[in-house]
Amino acid sequence: MFGKSDVKVLAGCAPCQPFSTYSQRYPRNESEGSSLSAFGELVEKVSPDVVTMENVPRIRTRETFHDFLGLLRRLNYHVTEFLPYCPDYGIPQTRKRLVIFASKYAKISLVEPTHDREEYVTVRQTIGHLIPIKAGEAQHDDPLHCSKNLSKINMRRIKSSRPGGTWRDWDENIVAQCHRNLARKSYVSVYGRMEWDKPGPTLTTQFPGFGNGRFGHPEQDRAISLREGALLQTFPPSYKFIAAGRRPEFTPLGRLIGNAVPINLSRAIAKSIVRHIEVHYGART
Repeated sequence: MFGKSDVKVLAGCAPCQPFSTYSQRYPRNESEGSSLSAFGELVEKVSPDVVTMENVPRIRTRETFHDFLGLLRRLNYHVTEFLPYCPDYGIPQTRKRLVIFASKYAKISLVEPTHDREEYVTVRQTIGHLIPIKAGEAQHDDPLHCSKNLSKINMRRIKSSRPGGTWRDWDENIVAQCHRNLARKSYVSVYGRMEWDKPGPTLTTQFPGFGNGRFGHPEQDRAISLREGALLQTFPPSYKFIAAGRRPEFTPLGRLIGNAVPINLSRAIAKSIVRHIEVHYGART
C-alpha cells in the first residue's frame, strides 16, 4: 500500500541471468520464463494501481516478456518502458537497465537524470577511500570488506593486468586454454581490472571472482571485496547484510548484492511512482 492511502503498488523483477548478455543460456520454453509469468499472474490476482519491474534490456527479445506486456494492456494498464543509463543516476556502473511502469491512471515517466557526463561517479570516488587489503584478507572493523583468495596462476594474471586492459596483454603462458586460438577473439571482459577514474563495469552475482568479469581492483592484486561491490551498487556504506558475528560467505552475498537493483536506480523508480500518484490519485474517477 502507498502510505496511508488505498493505492496499491507492486514491484517485482524476474531473475535476469537467463536474459543477460553475460549468460550463454537463454530461456527456450515457458518453464524457463516462469518467474515472469508468475509475476504476471500476481498482477492479475492483486490488481495493483501501479506496477513496476526492472530487468536487463535483452529481456525485450523474449516472447515471455511480450506476453507479459500484453497481459498488462489487456488489464487496462498504461504501460511505459525506459532504458536508463546507470551513470546518469549516480551509479558507478556502465550498465543500462530496463524499467517498466504500468498504471491504471496514466502513463508514468521516469524522473530526470541526476548526473551529467562530467559528473559521473567513478570507481575512485566510490571505493578509493577503503583500507587496502590483500587477496584472502578481510578488514577487522568491516568483515564485509573481504576479498577472495587467488590461486598462484590467478595472482600471476592479476599482476600482469593493467586497469582497463584485457588478458590479451598477458604472456601466452598464463592465458587460459579456453581463451586461446579462436576464443581469443571474444570474452575480453573477463580477468580485467577496473579503472579508477571511470564508472565501473556492470556488476554481476559473480563479482567476488577475479576471473568472472572486469572485477579486479584497479591497484591492489585482488578481486573487489563484498563491501566494494555493495558500494558500486550504491548501497549505504553502513549496510550490514549479515548479523553481527556471522562470517560473510562469498557466494550467497555475491548473489544478494549482484542481483539487487542499484539503490540509486530504485530511488529514481520510487520517486517516479510517488510523483505520478501525487498527480493522478486525487483525479481518479
